[in-house]
This record gives sequence, C-alpha cells and structure tokens, in this order.
Amino acid sequence: MRRVQSCVEGEAFQMIEFSDEGSNIILSYEPEDAGGAWAWHKLKTDGEVTISKVFHFERGDLVEEPDEEQLDDRIGHEGFTYQFRFGRIGDGYRRIEGRMLGIANPVLFAVTIPLSRKLFAAHRDVSIFRRISKLIEPNCEIVIGGEKDDAIPLPVFEGFLKKFPGSTELDRYANARVADVLSEYFDGMKDARQNYETYMSRSKAILGDDPLGTGELLELELEKYLLIRQTIFAWLQDSVVRTEADWQKLIEQFLLLIFPKYVAVLHNVRIADSYATPGTTKHRYIDLALVDAAGNLDVIEIKRPHGDKLLANGRYRGNGVPTRELSGAIMQAEKYIFHLSKWGAAGEEALNRKYASDLPQGMRIQVTNPKTILILGRDRDGAGSPLLEPSLQHDFEIIRRKYANVMDIMTYDDLLTRLDNIIASLRKRVKAESVI
Repeated sequence: MRRVQSCVEGEAFQMIEFSDEGSNIILSYEPEDAGGAWAWHKLKTDGEVTISKVFHFERGDLVEEPDEEQLDDRIGHEGFTYQFRFGRIGDGYRRIEGRMLGIANPVLFAVTIPLSRKLFAAHRDVSIFRRISKLIEPNCEIVIGGEKDDAIPLPVFEGFLKKFPGSTELDRYANARVADVLSEYFDGMKDARQNYETYMSRSKAILGDDPLGTGELLELELEKYLLIRQTIFAWLQDSVVRTEADWQKLIEQFLLLIFPKYVAVLHNVRIADSYATPGTTKHRYIDLALVDAAGNLDVIEIKRPHGDKLLANGRYRGNGVPTRELSGAIMQAEKYIFHLSKWGAAGEEALNRKYASDLPQGMRIQVTNPKTILILGRDRDGAGSPLLEPSLQHDFEIIRRKYANVMDIMTYDDLLTRLDNIIASLRKRVKAESVI
C-alpha cells in the first residue's frame, strides 16, 4: 500500500490519510482519541456518516468494520482507524464519485497529484467541490490536471485554492452583510461594510503577490457574461413554470452588469399620485428603479415572457397592434414617468431620505426626464427564428421607435442579443491580449 499524504486536523486530534491500494483509493480516518464511537454508531443506525463535514461514506464503503466486543469493553474504540474505499485509479486518474463528496459530479485528479484534505476542504470545513458543483451541470466531471481536454491545470486549481475566502474574510463579510441589513436600526454598525471593503482591498487572498494581468481579468469578465447568458437562456426554455416575480428576481441580479451605466437598484419605490383622485394624494409603487452614475432615476419593468404576445393576432386595417399586455405595460410605465416628473423637488428629497444607504456616498437621486426600460415577451423562438412575420416585425419596430424618447422596449431575445454582443467583444479582446 502506497501512502499518498496525511493531514492532522485543527484543535482536536484527528488524522485523515489517503493511500493507494492496488486500483483503490483508501481514506483512513483516525478519530480524536476515544471519541470515534460516534462514527460507528452513525454507520450502524443511519447507514452513513460524514467525516470532517466534507467526506460522505456508507457502511458498505468500510474496508473492515470495528470489533463489536472491543466497543463493549471500551468507552470508545480508541486506536481504531476507519478505512473507507474512497475511489478508483485508472487511465492516469484517481476518480472519486460525487457521492463521496455529497455532490452530483465525479472528481478526477491526475495520479501525479498527491491527495490531501486541503484539496477538498477550505477554512471552517467548507467543501470546495460543493461550491464548484453548484455552478455546473450535474454529472459533469470535474477534472484536475492530466491530459484530458477539459482538465483544469493544476497551477490554476492551486491558484483558485489560494483565492478561496479564509476565516477572516468570511467573518468580515458576514459582519458586513449584517450591517447592510440592520444598520438603520442600531447605532455603531455602519463601519462593518467599510472594514470589509478595506480588508478586501488589502487582502492577498484574492490577488496574491502579483496583480492579475489584463488578459486574466478579461477572461473572468467573459466567464461572467457567459454564465448570465446561459442562465437566462435556460430559463427561457421552461418559462411557463416561472412566475413574473421569479423573472424579476433573476434579471435583477444581472441588471448592473447588463446595463453598466447604472450603479444602484432600488426596490418598491413609493411615489406620490395627486391626479388619480383630485384633492387627495395616493401612492403608487414601482417594483424596481435604477440610478445611473450621475444620480438620475429611471424605471425598469420586467414582465414574464409569454412567447408571441407582443402584437395581437388580428390586424387593424392591415396593421399590427399591441397586445393588451404590451399596451398595458407601456401605459403603466408612462404613468410612473408622469408621476415622478410631477412630484418635483419634494419627491427627490423623499427618495434621497429613503434610499441614501443604497447609494454611493455623496450621491443624490435626481428626477430629470426619467426613462423606462421595459423587458417583456419574445420575438424569436428557441432556435432563433422570428416569431413575427416581417410586416408585423416592422410594425413592432414602429411602436418601439414611437416611444424611444421615453422608453426602451426590449424583448428577452433583445437581452440575449445584447449579451451576445458583449461576449463577442470580450472574446475579441481576450484573443488580442493573448497575442501581445
């Protein structure tokens, strides 16, 4: 049996050791002194056990079960070392099935890479591969090193491990999140966000000793927009099961990336309506509003995509006309703009009081000719073919241009096209950087 590498864990003594035995990978676990009876109890009663919060085993994975008489005679099975079948060796790789790590993806390490616990667990027993698996398709192999085409080179993976957030960063981030939510209710909490930002700007955990090159930054940007594009496209394939609230939450996550002129997203914005009922003031609520870098407030309306629901099936004197959904959304947006504009200086002051904490320091909201971004409907099918015949597509463009001075009417396919253009630009820049 060839020992690969062992690791002594934190405060309590426990050893996790990896070794090769023929074509099998063995994980040996030696508990803290006499405190390992719990593991055998879990295996007997539940049929499974989790070691170090990362490694998941079933009773059948044990190479040898502990002696029951020994357990009866001792407080625990002091000195007993659990040995689990952890994976298989073949074709130049150590293969570990996802079940062993509590994920749906098999993990492959080149045989030249010695296994150790730090390859699987970060600070506070955070599972590294569980985080990776959340971002990729189930059953997709995660390959580290070796000659496979889709393998992550070992230096890249090691760099990723160095950038994984440590305990100090996690503590400061948690404090910052608490401060973001509760700072308006408690005094003395508002420095937590600044402390986190200061730490991150100085921390070597993210950038290491050398700053990232332009090429690497561009590649990270490219991956980011590819993920956004893939996520929206995947949702569009089963849009029937998504509610309008679901779509609002999804698109909201990406708004500041897709529309980089904006620096803040405001929720449930209350505005005054003094015109609905003369002599009284009522309130309307805008689900989402955007603030650009100059402080200008715009409105964004995100509707659920309903396929070909932009123009009505029938025509009026040979012309395409908006559906009730489109015309209703346009009217709703126009009213928001009307009431925002009529609210005047008092409205700006009310907005600034309420949303000061959501804005960069020193920035003030101003309502100056607000515009609306309206995202709704589809004008192409899943294969990219037009849903509207040419004459109707022309009529739809006329409708869009009619409102262009106050409203940007976008379909979800327009959104995908915008992302495609960003991705194409980034790919071109990445290629140019690699030539330099």
